[in-house]
Amino acid sequence: MSATFDHVIVVDWSAAAHPSSARPSKDAIWIGHANRAGSASTYHRTRALAEAALRMMLRDVSGRVLVGFDFPFGYPDGFAARLTGSTGAAAVWHWLAGHITDGPNNANNRFAVADRINAGFAGMGPFWGCPQNLSLPHLPARKTIDYPALGLAERRLIERRIPRAQSVWKLFTTGSVGSQALMGLPMIARLVQAGASVWPFDPPEARVVLAEVYPSLIDPAVARAMQSGEIKDAAQTRLLARALWQVAQIGGMQTLFETPPQVRQDEGWILGADHQPALLAALA
Repeated sequence: MSATFDHVIVVDWSAAAHPSSARPSKDAIWIGHANRAGSASTYHRTRALAEAALRMMLRDVSGRVLVGFDFPFGYPDGFAARLTGSTGAAAVWHWLAGHITDGPNNANNRFAVADRINAGFAGMGPFWGCPQNLSLPHLPARKTIDYPALGLAERRLIERRIPRAQSVWKLFTTGSVGSQALMGLPMIARLVQAGASVWPFDPPEARVVLAEVYPSLIDPAVARAMQSGEIKDAAQTRLLARALWQVAQIGGMQTLFETPPQVRQDEGWILGADHQPALLAALA
């Protein structure tokens, strides 16, 4: 298994329904990039523009590339089979790629797709959270789901390991990473079709390896960067890309790639989840 990378890219995704402001702002899409020349971050107003920029970066750089995305790559064990009839996270990515619509100006149908998924479950399905003005009979605005009765966990194993991480079922209001997943996983499916591998579902051996990341692991370093006026999202992507690149250069990536075996089919894992000190030390 090869654990060396020449470039590291970290993407802060967004599920926004409109383009972000022309002026770089928080809670939008940022892409951080680190290599031996240094590290930087760039701002992107729509998902279409961001994906195009990412594909151009992957095309133009040489050597191996690790790309981290800040949304879940999998759902609690058993959901893939319930939704698609097949086990494995990839089945969900490809199902979503066939059902999510995402316009050039960020208009999308993520809440309608979640409503459709919920409708396929007896009783109330697993997703929750949407604007009050939407009329979606199977998608509650607030969490009212009995997950044990539904036969699905509310949180993945990694989210139980990191309590601050939000549940992938939550689609609206603060910390709603579930909407980012619905809008990001179709892109993962497209990148896989272009030849990327996805850790931990695949060994990290392709030229381009995709992984789930959690920028809050480096909060102390981000807080220092923000003191000089840097936007939080810009600092998170730039610094996490730099930390992972530094770890790769000293041969530490192999340790970060270790995961519990039970998460390698459906759920996935956050890269570096148990290695916050090493990531922070790489930025010292």
